[in-house]
Formats: sequence, structure tokens, C-alpha cells
Amino acid sequence: MPILIVSDPNGTSQRVEIEDAQLRPLVGTRIGMTIDGSFAGMQGYKLKLTGGTDKDGIPMRPDVHGSAKSRIVLSGGVGYKPKDKGMKKRKVVRGNTISQETTFLNFAVIEAPKKKVAEPEPEVEPEAPIEESEE
Repeated sequence: MPILIVSDPNGTSQRVEIEDAQLRPLVGTRIGMTIDGSFAGMQGYKLKLTGGTDKDGIPMRPDVHGSAKSRIVLSGGVGYKPKDKGMKKRKVVRGNTISQETTFLNFAVIEAPKKKVAEPEPEVEPEAPIEESEE
């Protein structure tokens, strides 16, 4: 079951689980593309794909094309953080395109729906209790 992590510009994020059938329209989407959030139950939102990982935890890298795994030499960035300056290492990364094997997807909110300004309700003065007259 794919999991989406949606980050808001104000610093909060939310986790959304979707079914495998809901992932099918996203297959072929690349990192950096903007899509409609209605597939995840977020109507009115525009989401930008920023990354993700596959079922084995291998990260997607924006500069590797396709959706296949690749062994490339990295000197930093997504998939490798060198301990010393100038170090390079061959690492396995996944391409920048979503496939059926993608499990975690990271999205950033680009546009949120415009909230309707609620009209203030007119203030109603409470009625004074009716006093019963004794007869």
C-alpha cells in the first residue's frame, strides 16, 4: 500500500495511505511535476512530487531518468552523504519516474484551496426570561 507524505509550506506534514489502484494514474509521473491532489482525497490542492523510495528503500534521484534501478557513482546529494570532501562511491538509486514498485512518495503543497470567508452571524441579544405573574 503506497504512502504519501504531503508537506505544507508552514512546516507541517501529513501521511496519506492510498490503495494500489489509486497509484496507477501516477505511474509515469516524474520528480518536479505538479499534479492535482484529488487522487489522495485532497480536493483543490496542487501537489509537487519531490521524491520517494521503492519497496526496498532505494531513493529516487531527480537526475537519473526512467524508473529502473541504476548503480551510479555519487559524490553527494540524494542517496549518498560523503564523510570526507571529495569522496565518491558507487550506490544504487532509482530513476525519477514513479513505477508500481514505488512505495513512499514525498509531495509539497504548491497551492491550497481558497477558504471561503464565513460571514459573521448577526449577534442576537438573549431574551429576558419571562416572569410568571402570581395570581
